[in-house]
Amino acid sequence: MCVCDDSPLARESLRRLVAGAPGVDRVLGAGSGEEVLQRYASERPDLLLLDVRMPGIGGVEAVRRLMALHPTAAVLMLTMAEDTEGVARAVALGARGYVRKDSTREELVTAVVQLLARRTPAPAGRAAGLPALSERELQVLAGMARGQSNADIGRELYLSEDTVKTHARRLFRKLGAADRAHAVALGLRAGLMR
Repeated sequence: MCVCDDSPLARESLRRLVAGAPGVDRVLGAGSGEEVLQRYASERPDLLLLDVRMPGIGGVEAVRRLMALHPTAAVLMLTMAEDTEGVARAVALGARGYVRKDSTREELVTAVVQLLARRTPAPAGRAAGLPALSERELQVLAGMARGQSNADIGRELYLSEDTVKTHARRLFRKLGAADRAHAVALGLRAGLMR
């Protein structure tokens, strides 16, 4: 597998964390999206752990370019909690999921092991058969895609924060989404938002 982060310290820490995980034979390191794109074809890592925000070609653009050339590449995004939109776009472009940088070692290793065990391409059009969302649910989803909090969405739509939470719970249930980033990614894949 390959860990790509522009911070040498973060990259080395992540390499050490995943090195002993079941199914991980070797862990390569890359310091930029450009380096990953340059080396991917020759090294073909089973899994790429890719930081969302990096100088130059960021993680989202790297996923877009990588998937265009290697559609079966397995990519797991690394993100800070506040970068919901970047993660959602990366997942919509083909990343298999994401791990927050403040995750525990166990959470990171579990995500890596699960993805390595699957090693199959993400299903194309997975979101195609989604149930219809109401206009209000679509508006709440669009607010989530812009990175707005429930309170911000409520102010924009003249709704209470509790009402926004109710719409959010309904759209999560309809989409089968685990959280906001997953819901936004599914919405983007299904063409519900631009």
